[in-house]
Amino acid sequence: MQTFSQERPSPSPWAAAAVALCGVCAFLQVYCTQPLLPMLARIFHASKAGVGLTVSAATLGVAISAPIFGALTERLPRKRVIVASLVGISLPTLLAATSTSLAQLVFWRFLQGITVPGIVAVVVTYIGEEWPPERVALIMSFYVSGTALGGFMGRVSAGILADWFSWRVSFVALGAASLAGAAAVAAWLPHGRRRPIAEHGAVGVTVFLHQVRELLHKRRLVATFAVGFNVLFSLVGVFTWITFHLSAAPFLLSTTALSSLFFVYLVGLVVTPAAGYLITRMGLRAGISGAICCSIAGVLLTLAPSLAVVILGLAMLSSGVFIAQTATQSHLRVASPPETRVTAAGIYLTCYYLGGTAAGVVPGAFWALGKWPACAALIVVMQLVALSIALYGWRASPTSTPEAIRAL
Repeated sequence: MQTFSQERPSPSPWAAAAVALCGVCAFLQVYCTQPLLPMLARIFHASKAGVGLTVSAATLGVAISAPIFGALTERLPRKRVIVASLVGISLPTLLAATSTSLAQLVFWRFLQGITVPGIVAVVVTYIGEEWPPERVALIMSFYVSGTALGGFMGRVSAGILADWFSWRVSFVALGAASLAGAAAVAAWLPHGRRRPIAEHGAVGVTVFLHQVRELLHKRRLVATFAVGFNVLFSLVGVFTWITFHLSAAPFLLSTTALSSLFFVYLVGLVVTPAAGYLITRMGLRAGISGAICCSIAGVLLTLAPSLAVVILGLAMLSSGVFIAQTATQSHLRVASPPETRVTAAGIYLTCYYLGGTAAGVVPGAFWALGKWPACAALIVVMQLVALSIALYGWRASPTSTPEAIRAL
């Protein structure tokens, strides 16, 4: 068995910039169609649920490939997988601009999602392998900031370009930006160190399936997976379906104005680190309770006839969701046995993105019943269910470790 040297010099600042760029490029396209939905519905003469599939297809691709990507790429060099995935996400983005039907656009969006875990799953592992332990948290924060920045930039730029030029230009620009990012990462990211290669792949698959079975019998982890599903369901559900609400009377917002709504994400990026600091002192159950209550209040404010109040509600909703995600991922770590944390993270990621997939479609039935108020009611009910699951499911069990008991 090979071992790593204890002396692990830090890669250059260019390597840290490459890691942040990986986060930007990975999420530049995933949610880029959200501000375009009213426009796409008019162009393709499609229903709101139909164009909502352009959001769900990408998240479904992520959900399907997330748990298996790590196993498939374990024997390959990390940098090669990352760069190939960046190129892989760029190509369907460019091809999406050639779509002549909604079905074609949905297909290319699905392929975009399939390649995302090749970046997000591998980069996190790469950081832990390449940087000294005392710098891992710092470099990880660069990557997380990059993912948030990428999601924000993708939504805003797609909406502005579509409004000024066309929706096809949006996809061409995002695809070209991702290709440029892939070239920069190829130039800046150092090749990874040699690492031990897992032997007996068939046994590894058997162990993986056994771990999945064991994890799904743990109450606290199943509750965490369910809460994770709701976290992205709430975020995607609100920001997908409220675009139809705000593009109609009395607001009549343009595509550019709809894309500008995502500036509220910047509030969450400021609030979340501070909230994360408080959660470590208040406990995870108190933290998730406060986060979900903040989200519910935000959803209710979006029912107001004032655009300023709606924007305040969106800021509260996104901040609450970001804080809830922090609490949920923290609970995942303390609830998972150390030897199965990677597997538990894969299951969580799948449930998380399945929530985003459902949010692009399911609220469509409620929109048909009562438009945005009915969608908002569905999301509030989902959040209340998630709160109940967290309060019950996250209780310490007799076998909980002292670390888990203190965290709760």
